[in-house]
Amino acid sequence: MPGLLSGASADVRFAYYGDLFPGNGARPAAVEAEPSEAEAVVELLLEAVDERLIRPQDDREARVLRRARAQLAPEGDQQGAGDVLRRALNAANTLLALPPLRRVGGLLSAGIMVHRLGQVRAYLARRHPDGSGMSLDRRIRARVARELHGEHPSVVVAHSLGTVVAFETLHEHQGTLPLLVTLGSPMGMRTAVRPRMLPQPLRVPAKVGSWLNFWDRDDFITGQPLLERCVAANASGVLPVSRRIDSDGIWVHPAAKYLAQPGVAGPVIEALEAVPPV
Repeated sequence: MPGLLSGASADVRFAYYGDLFPGNGARPAAVEAEPSEAEAVVELLLEAVDERLIRPQDDREARVLRRARAQLAPEGDQQGAGDVLRRALNAANTLLALPPLRRVGGLLSAGIMVHRLGQVRAYLARRHPDGSGMSLDRRIRARVARELHGEHPSVVVAHSLGTVVAFETLHEHQGTLPLLVTLGSPMGMRTAVRPRMLPQPLRVPAKVGSWLNFWDRDDFITGQPLLERCVAANASGVLPVSRRIDSDGIWVHPAAKYLAQPGVAGPVIEALEAVPPV
């Protein structure tokens, strides 16, 4: 694909919005969170743990998950955002004993895990207005929308929280969208994410012509990975098509891990080749 790599065949754009989060994305937003906000991070972790407890890979994983769950939902009263945040960090630290999350060379830490989940929480809170009163989630969607072509077909590849952002943004997009690809999406989380997304009930955006959703068994961030079970078809009958992949390594959630898989990169390249040059 020399033409694609040189930029001659496609206008490739990356919508970055990490700087919009409280603290400019430099540290977990939950550090100074109110109790209700910190609880939302715990809720995300708790749901992820419960999803994996349904079908643990082995007895060791089940023991680690049960210990993390006990840290997330201890008996007795817990007061204040600090206590709630400590529960999240302690549980995340416990979860790092799982093979796909085990820390090697400082590549992953409990703080990073909580930070990632804290960004999901911050977006779905629909708060943190700027000087003009525009909430964080609206500012993020506006930045993504600016990178979409209005007159030319667009292929959208979204990862993690970006899958939630893309889903909501594309409901307002009127351009042609032959393919949406989602990687490591948390959209299937039944209580912490799915019911807080907009618009409800969840339905494939009208202009999406095809949707491929990729998930890895060792990706702790995904909840219910089969999005076709929780997202209704659009008027054209398009549903998400979920495909499992198996990556190697200690931390399979990054987008680069997904895109390194031929089964993921192949459909993206085919769709880009089919899009007329801008």
